[in-house]
Amino acid sequence: MSIDKEESVKKLFTAESAQVDTNKGDGYYDELYIQCQKRIEDLKKLEPLNNRRDFMETVTEEGLERRDFLKWSSATTAMLMLPASFTPLVAEAATLMNRVPVIWMELSDCAGNSEALLRSDGPKIDEIVLDIISLEFHETLQAASGHQAEKQMEEAMEHFKGKYLLFVEGAIPLGMNGQYGTIGAKGETFVDHLQRVQEGAAAVVAVGSCATYGGIPAAAPNPTDAVGVMDVVKGKPIINIPACPANPSNMVGVILHFVLTGTIPELDSLLRPKFAFGYRIHDNCERRAHFDAGEYVEEWGDEGAKNNFCLYKMGCKGPMTFNNCSIIRYNEGVNWPIGVGRGCIGCSEPDFWDKYAYERPMANANIKAPTGGVEKTVDEFGLGLLTAAGIGIGIHAAASAIAGKREDGGEY
Repeated sequence: MSIDKEESVKKLFTAESAQVDTNKGDGYYDELYIQCQKRIEDLKKLEPLNNRRDFMETVTEEGLERRDFLKWSSATTAMLMLPASFTPLVAEAATLMNRVPVIWMELSDCAGNSEALLRSDGPKIDEIVLDIISLEFHETLQAASGHQAEKQMEEAMEHFKGKYLLFVEGAIPLGMNGQYGTIGAKGETFVDHLQRVQEGAAAVVAVGSCATYGGIPAAAPNPTDAVGVMDVVKGKPIINIPACPANPSNMVGVILHFVLTGTIPELDSLLRPKFAFGYRIHDNCERRAHFDAGEYVEEWGDEGAKNNFCLYKMGCKGPMTFNNCSIIRYNEGVNWPIGVGRGCIGCSEPDFWDKYAYERPMANANIKAPTGGVEKTVDEFGLGLLTAAGIGIGIHAAASAIAGKREDGGEY
């Protein structure tokens, strides 16, 4: 490979933060469209990795029609907060996902995020990951083990140095010099393993609450001194995709964004992609009208529960949680926790297990929590600000309930 070509390829896989015009006028999107077109043309010049099959052939073989793929492309374009005019570019970028190598490692976790990815919806994971994305290493999915697995990872790291996206699932235990977590035939500690593999990555994607904030392993009293990726990795682009488990659509969205633009998505103060975590669950919840009307489930199985009333009084943390669960849902878009009658436990927020995972309203808890109106983002008010979010919502709940009883002519 010539020096000029080598430099151009290297530039293709250098992850940079997206430079976003907050006004996002027509000029911004016109410029971005041209940038994406050039990016796609450059990627087309590269050979598919590991002789992956043709994208559209795979879609056809799996019984999907082109119409289904275009519908998925349209939905993904909307999820990435791009204008509808970008749909053809997103569709084309999806066919080029086999140009970007992915290395996936698992640390202190339950493999729930891998399970979620294996059940991602259309195109299915068999097509997206195993046949389309160049997944070079994944302990759970691969056949190799022991020294053979270590050799496979070493070869992938060397061959794709500076080009691969590193997906990390699970927390990193630091206690006892990292001895609470070891991996591989050599017994390498999780923290040393992560530090070594991240060095050659274009960017690091922390998947799930454990990898982003330490999750349940870091819950009190945190005997292993577990932490998230951003507490260990420094000087490298990091994208956090929290939740327990993370939504596979958001995982695929991050990869697509990198393929399409060559940049990591615009992030909030917690390094989460704004396209997925830029608004609160509460503001897009299907039960929001019941909240505004003062209609709540008071106890499990009551008339309110039977009529899908608001779950705030049963401990729903939707007003404090930033995620797109209420929009894209889980299990091929079929449902999500609140949809099946279970309140949100705030699993995409830091320290969720200690702060949010209980069945009582935030008005009864003396903790710091974000607040703000509809479409208020986490960065607009700051996580460190001590607020009366829960108490304020509790006052709203009481006032709306009283107003409802007045209208009905009842006592209050």
